[in-house]
Amino acid sequence: MGILQGFLDALLGLFNDSGLMDLTWKNYAMMGIACVLLFLAIKKQYEPLLLLPIAFGMLIVNLYPAIMAAPSTELVPVQQYIEAHGGEVPNYAVTVLDGINYYNVPTNGGLLYYLYQGVKLGIYPPLIFLGIGCMTDFGPLIANPKSFILGAAAQVGIFFTFILATMVFGFTNAEGGAIGIIGGADGPTAIYTTSILAPHLLGPIAVAAYSYMALVPIIQPPIMKALTTKKERSVVMTQLRPVSKLEKILFPIIVTIVCSILLPSSAPLVGMLMLGNLFKESGVVDRIFKTAQNELMNIITIFLGVTVGATATGEVFLTLKTLGIIALGLAAFCLGTTFGVLFGKIMYWLTGGKVNPLIGSAGVSAVPMAARVANKVGQQENPSNFLLMHAMGPNVAGVIGSAVAAGVLISVLS
Repeated sequence: MGILQGFLDALLGLFNDSGLMDLTWKNYAMMGIACVLLFLAIKKQYEPLLLLPIAFGMLIVNLYPAIMAAPSTELVPVQQYIEAHGGEVPNYAVTVLDGINYYNVPTNGGLLYYLYQGVKLGIYPPLIFLGIGCMTDFGPLIANPKSFILGAAAQVGIFFTFILATMVFGFTNAEGGAIGIIGGADGPTAIYTTSILAPHLLGPIAVAAYSYMALVPIIQPPIMKALTTKKERSVVMTQLRPVSKLEKILFPIIVTIVCSILLPSSAPLVGMLMLGNLFKESGVVDRIFKTAQNELMNIITIFLGVTVGATATGEVFLTLKTLGIIALGLAAFCLGTTFGVLFGKIMYWLTGGKVNPLIGSAGVSAVPMAARVANKVGQQENPSNFLLMHAMGPNVAGVIGSAVAAGVLISVLS
């Protein structure tokens, strides 16, 4: 009987220590959302390199919240601590309460708390931009500088959403700026901006930004088709001119100088983006170019994705405020696509029908997915139409544009 009772007590203790006693319905709901995101990443292959670690971070933090717990201290009577561990207790760590000496015993934080500091301190996003720069070819943009206009036009959605969030939904200016940046469709930029302006909204904003990036092939085509005619979508653009090696080397240097002088707060993102591109185009630092493009990029992507996902706990995510952020993020992304296409139509008219308006949708900086979507929609109307390289111009311009927009918001609102 005693053995059975001991066994039952052990089972009861194990149950009381399990997560079943601490998890709420919100945690289980977030686990369901995480599983949906895992499905989209694995089965549908929507931005799996980012969506998969984000979803898994979301899953594990709702199963085991302590993995994101901050370090703290625990008060233990000094005499009890010495009897258990021996040695002496430093005087500076002793607190006297009711005449009893207590030792402030430090406890470690959770694993992901420490990895998350790279997000909180704004380290990971610029390093991601370094890797993106290594993988980006600015040739199409250099060959067709008008693409800058389309890249800038797509950022208008950021500022429209900022106005909407602050004047209609009652968010603060800083929160509105962080929400608006979702319209740039650039996850690292959204994370970097939010970590400075509204760190308490980082979880929902990051998840919204990466989710909409992943859903580009679903969200953009209906908007593109609604705003253009079959004739416009069928336009075949002339081949871009060749770009010299000297132009490609000078471009990142000039862009860094201009952006850093005019808008210093954009320098961390733009500067690292251009540094990575200079690694690529210079051809003289092959070893560090490959490291930045591959090993470093992969490591930072893992840390960034998992820790950002781990900020999406049930208590933070499942609120009316978060639902408003997700809705506004979708509006920002749709507005960015809309303004890009509309400016593409203006260029179509001004050039006498030589510019396909579809490439304007690639002004959002979801590289290279937005450019591929523009190419696909164009080929649906004209199978011999190849818009990919033409769309890459606005696409990479959008990367620069979103970083500049982030710099503007940070400079004005922080």
